[in-house]
This record gives sequence, structure tokens and C-alpha cells, in this order.
Amino acid sequence: MAKTKEKTRNPRILIVTPEITYLPEGMGNLAGKMSAKAGGMADVSASLVAALHSLGADVHVALPHYRRMFHVETAQLVADELRKYKSHLPDERIHLAEDRCFYYRDTVYSRGDGNIKLALAFQREVINNIIPRVQPDLIHCNDWMTGLIPAAARREGIPCLFTVHNIHTQKLTLSQVEDAGIDAAEFWMNLYYGYPPYNYEESRNRNLIDLQASGCFAAHFINTVSPTFLREIVDGWHSFIPDSIRSEIRNKFYAGCASGILNAPDSADNPATDDKIPFRYTPENHVEMKRRNKLALQHALGLDENADRALFFWPSRLDPVQKGPQLLTDITYRFLERHPDAQIAIIANGPYQQPFWDIQNFHGIRTRLAVHDFDARLSQLGFAGSDFTLMPSLFEPCGLPQMQAPIYGSLAVAHNTGGLHDTVEMLDVANSSGNGFRFDTYDSNGLMWAMDRAMDFFHSDPAVRSREIARIMSESLMRFNHEACAREYIALYEKMLDRPLVKGS
Repeated sequence: MAKTKEKTRNPRILIVTPEITYLPEGMGNLAGKMSAKAGGMADVSASLVAALHSLGADVHVALPHYRRMFHVETAQLVADELRKYKSHLPDERIHLAEDRCFYYRDTVYSRGDGNIKLALAFQREVINNIIPRVQPDLIHCNDWMTGLIPAAARREGIPCLFTVHNIHTQKLTLSQVEDAGIDAAEFWMNLYYGYPPYNYEESRNRNLIDLQASGCFAAHFINTVSPTFLREIVDGWHSFIPDSIRSEIRNKFYAGCASGILNAPDSADNPATDDKIPFRYTPENHVEMKRRNKLALQHALGLDENADRALFFWPSRLDPVQKGPQLLTDITYRFLERHPDAQIAIIANGPYQQPFWDIQNFHGIRTRLAVHDFDARLSQLGFAGSDFTLMPSLFEPCGLPQMQAPIYGSLAVAHNTGGLHDTVEMLDVANSSGNGFRFDTYDSNGLMWAMDRAMDFFHSDPAVRSREIARIMSESLMRFNHEACAREYIALYEKMLDRPLVKGS
């Protein structure tokens, strides 16, 4: 009888993630309190859990117990509340990794080696306690902080998906893993080492384990967060990618066990409902409302207040290694001289702020070039008030601003790479297709060319421009959302399990 029941129940999915934006009501007694976000992984994890839960799938989540970030103070709970808080009821679907290193944190990640301690404590609890308690049919791990778990899952015969959100990794020895309370002797042969191990004893103290490469190596299936970035890794692009990670991703790709699934912006990124912008709008009334938001943005940044100016917005951190701010500094003054009705608004932190300040001060163009520290509310106004959003990244595993921007009617100006290639298509007004301006050659002239094309569009017939922006906004809302992202993950789960997630679906 038990075996029959086991065969007929819905497959149980365990999602293991170090960060999550929210959890849906009904997932557990503290679901509404749990939010710990550092980046896009948190949003994807949250949307995937919500989609699975709404389908009626048997979904469980493992995450660190960030008491401070979850706003839980156990000393203030009365006895009944404390028992409920600590309980793991049969229908409980949230499984918290308990360790003091999580309790008093304000951020998901630390600087330096502190992240290794956090990762080991998290994985210790997942491997030793959560997996045995949940008994999952499939485990979905996220990034290097979960890189040991696919090896343990393979030892147990549990299918595992490993998602590579970033190319960052950490390295450590078997002895460090075991000193943290994880019996790696059970699955040491499923890990990726600096050199081929002779045996367990020989490798224990000196043969470094690469956590990200181990996750890729041991998982049954992997995915990156955009299809084109996966292809770029396989084809040998981007010298910064470690050989270990590239080789394991290649192996999975050529084995037919790798895919690219795009992330999506937060569901709150919708100008019709966004409470961070002063004037909300839809595709139908965007023209007047975007003009009002532009004036509000110009006022906040000290720019010349004129809604007829073309406003370019820089939303990403000013990182010259990845994001390409040096391409913009090379042409800023030349571009503004060529286009007297253009403005540039930078709302971002990073090491490349100073060159923009220098350009602004040297040329006396404070009313046309604004540089402001990142602020979440002001950044949302940047999307709502700008005409164009600049994304000239050298590489981009996924990228989110280029998907947020067209939802707000701000067209992306982007380098043709990674997730930008998958989400930005060259605007073709004659055929009413495309959603932005994409350049192929990564240099300042390539960026200048794309910004010039954006200005051509800005000066086109107002009725045509309004029609195209309305189309792009509507299409982007349908295309760039967490429901679409979750559908792809669900299809991948079902492929790995060779059965539906919900019986009868």
C-alpha cells in the first residue's frame, strides 16, 4: 500500500537557495516574514516557489535562518508562539538551516572568507537534516553556496538541477568540509578538484574543491540565466571564466543536460502600479505621464526641466570591468554636443563615478549630465522618466534593467552579448518590431552609433513613436515576467522527472 501511494503522489521538489524575496502564504507559519535578497536569484527563487505552490505542486524550500532579516526575535515570543515557530509540522514546507552565523546578519553575503563559513553551515544543515526530513524527488540548487549538495544528491540517487547565476566560485579542502560537520567521505568522488584525486586520503588536505564547478559536475542538469550566455561559455568567450567551470558547463551542454533560462524583473516593476513613481501609467496613456515623470526626474537631479529633451538613463553599477561606463565617458561630451536636446542621467554607484563628475565640472554641463548615488526610488523614476536606458555591458549573464526599461517605455541601448542579446532586438519601425538599439562592436564608437539611432527614433513622427512605445510596453509586460520564467523551470523539472509535477495535469 505504501509503495502504491509513493508512486501516485505528486513528486516532491526541494529548492535550495541562499536568498529569496518572498514566500507565498500557505507555505508555512512564517512565510510572510521571510525576505532576504542580494540579487536576481532571490526574485527567481520566489517566483518559482510561488508558481509551483499555486499549481498545487509539492514544493519545499531550504534557506538559511536569517532571524534579523526575517524580523523574528525569539525572546519576544510567548511559549505557544515559540513552539509553533520551532515546529516542523508534517505540512510545513519551509525548512530553515539553523546556525548562529545566520541569526544576526543584515545582508545575505559577507566580504572575504566569511562567505565560505556561511556556505558550509547552510550546506551542512541541508545535507544532514533537511534532505533526510523532506525526502525530495528532485533538488534544485542555486550557485556556488550550494555546490556540495548535487554531489550528496547524486550519492543518494536524487535528480538535481544546478543553476549558475554568476561565475563566482570558492575553493576549499575536504578537511574544511568535514571540519564543518559534513561527512564528505560519502560523496567525495562526486566533487570537482584542482587535479585528479589519487584517493581520499591523498586529496583530503591539499586538493582544492571548486564549489561552482562541483555543482556543475555532480548535478544531473544545469542551467545558466540566459541562453546566449550559455552558448558564449561553451564557445570559449570571456577569458574571466575559470577553465574548471567552463569545462563542466561544456560537458553538460554536449551531453544535452544544459539550458539557458532567462531571469525576469520583479513583479512590482509595472508603471501602472509602481508606488515609487509619482505618475503611474499604462501603454494607453504613457505619453503624458512619462512627460510628467521626466520633469520630476529632471527636477530631482538638477537637470534642465524640459520634457522635450531626450533623456538617457544609466541604471547599472559603474563597473568598468563588466558594465562599460568607460565607453560612455569616452563619448559623453561629444554626444551631448552633437545632440543639443539630449541629457544623460546616471543613478549608480561604483568606481567610475569620478570620471563623470570630472566631465560635468570641466565642461560646465550640470544641467545636461547628472550623476547621483544609487537610490531605489530615484532609480524607478529613472525608468519612468527616461526615453532610453543604457546597457553597454562587455558581458551579461542575464541582466535585468534592459527588461525593466521597456516595461516603463524606456528603450534599451545595449551591447549585443549574453542576456542582452536574448532580450533586446533592434527596433524596426517600418515593420513595427524590435524593442531597442543593439550594437555589435564593444567600443565607444559602437555605443555612439546606437545612441545616434535612438536619437533618430526620438525625432521621428510623434504618433509613430507613441504607437511603437505602447507596443513595446505591452509586449514587454507579457514577455518579461516571472510566470514565463517559472514555466520554463517547471518544464525542465518535468523533463528530469519524466512525469508531471501535479497528478492529472
